[in-house]
Amino acid sequence: MKTLKGINRSVFWTLVVILYTGFIFHNSLTPAAESSRQSGGVLAAVLDAADRFGIEAGWITEHFIRKMAHYGEYTLLGIFLAIAVRQYALTPAVERLTECCLGFLIPFTDETIQLFVEGRSGQVSDVWLDMAGVLTGIAAAALMRWLAKRKRQGDRK
Repeated sequence: MKTLKGINRSVFWTLVVILYTGFIFHNSLTPAAESSRQSGGVLAAVLDAADRFGIEAGWITEHFIRKMAHYGEYTLLGIFLAIAVRQYALTPAVERLTECCLGFLIPFTDETIQLFVEGRSGQVSDVWLDMAGVLTGIAAAALMRWLAKRKRQGDRK
């Protein structure tokens, strides 16, 4: 059994996915006014940084920041999912099916949670955006595995 300094790797990575999913759901429980304040703060920092580097950033809006936050947090989830699922003795087809099912179920649940939060709404477009992030993360994890495998093969020669 694979271990990570004495901890079963499958348990460790499954807990990472569960805790990170909890973090995502916690963000969805934030009322709209507070969420907007947070996004506005990030927007101000991004615009300030762009200004310091002399970059035209008038096209960057709070809406853009919010969508990139969705995409980014779900890309990281996709990486975590891919690593976690790989720890189990599954066929590649079952691995992909598990990743895809969770890659839909988590965003769907996330947007459903927002239906019950003051000032928030669940958006089908956000489910699609979140799923695109998950798929990007899964693809990034696959690319990292492939590159690591190529490096190991090159080191043996």
